[in-house]
Amino acid sequence: MTSITRDEDENGNGTGNGTGNGTGIQGADQYEIDTDPDRIDIGLVHHWLSTDAFWALGRSRDLVERSMRGSLNFGVYGPDGAQVAYARVVTDRATFAWLCDVYVDPAHRGRGLGVRLATAVRDHLAPYELKRTLLATLDAHELYAKVGFVPVTDPTMLMALSAER
Repeated sequence: MTSITRDEDENGNGTGNGTGNGTGIQGADQYEIDTDPDRIDIGLVHHWLSTDAFWALGRSRDLVERSMRGSLNFGVYGPDGAQVAYARVVTDRATFAWLCDVYVDPAHRGRGLGVRLATAVRDHLAPYELKRTLLATLDAHELYAKVGFVPVTDPTMLMALSAER
């Protein structure tokens, strides 16, 4: 799998005007990671999140679209060009990022795509020299540890403002 380097718009999304011809470059295993928002299959991502991702069950398409507009989006594409995985990052590109909505299609799980997607996100964010990149996971601690994520040293310093106020 190869990450595509593209020119970025003001949101850090690929514009399709960078290296390559906009069609991407495939690695030896024929999977490709790209940040071009025009390649993201919004309907498919909405389906994955709203019907199969425990943290987003029932999420509306409007909410998925709005969250994508405010984020840096990563798609993984299979040999036929179809999208097989997704992740998004909420970031100011200066001090902080939140990796979320990481999803790999069940038919493509077990091939290391989750680790490779998280690695591509980490590597894409590296030039920003962010002070902190966070994520929340219920069941994928080992996956993210392979990329360098560690438990929060002092979780008592983190707080959340919940919608269930």
